[in-house]
Amino acid sequence: MASYSFLSTWCVSAPLERVWALLCDVERYPDWWKGVRKVDVLEPGADGRGLGTLYRTQWRSRLPYSLTLDTRITRYEPPHLVEGQASGELAGIGTWRLYESSAGTAAIYSWDVRTTAASMNWLAPIARPAFTYNHDLVMRWGAEGLARTLGAELIAPRLNV
Repeated sequence: MASYSFLSTWCVSAPLERVWALLCDVERYPDWWKGVRKVDVLEPGADGRGLGTLYRTQWRSRLPYSLTLDTRITRYEPPHLVEGQASGELAGIGTWRLYESSAGTAAIYSWDVRTTAASMNWLAPIARPAFTYNHDLVMRWGAEGLARTLGAELIAPRLNV
């Protein structure tokens, strides 16, 4: 299996509470995040949302493949941290951390993942740059969609730092 670690930072001129609300409303991702094709709740969390919720998401970008992931929310600390354990064609941990300043909100996403699909493992030695590009593109689409949906300005997005 090939392993990847990504760090993406989205800075938007919007209050933390609004950014948190949109990021935690996973079922709405297809409405604003280009690349997210579909989201289904497989199991609701104890409070109907948040900790323990299991989502299935389908992702697609410019590369000629789609990914389906199941993600269970394993840490939920509103309004600053949400973490999920992913399984499926990729397996690993993704964590959103949110910080607020006078300029707006920084949403930092760390994604430590490994490929599980045989085709991705086989291609990893030569396709790593394409997989990294794909991740960065999907994250850029997310940052742009978040800012647009919130009616906010996107301030210098940094991807895969």
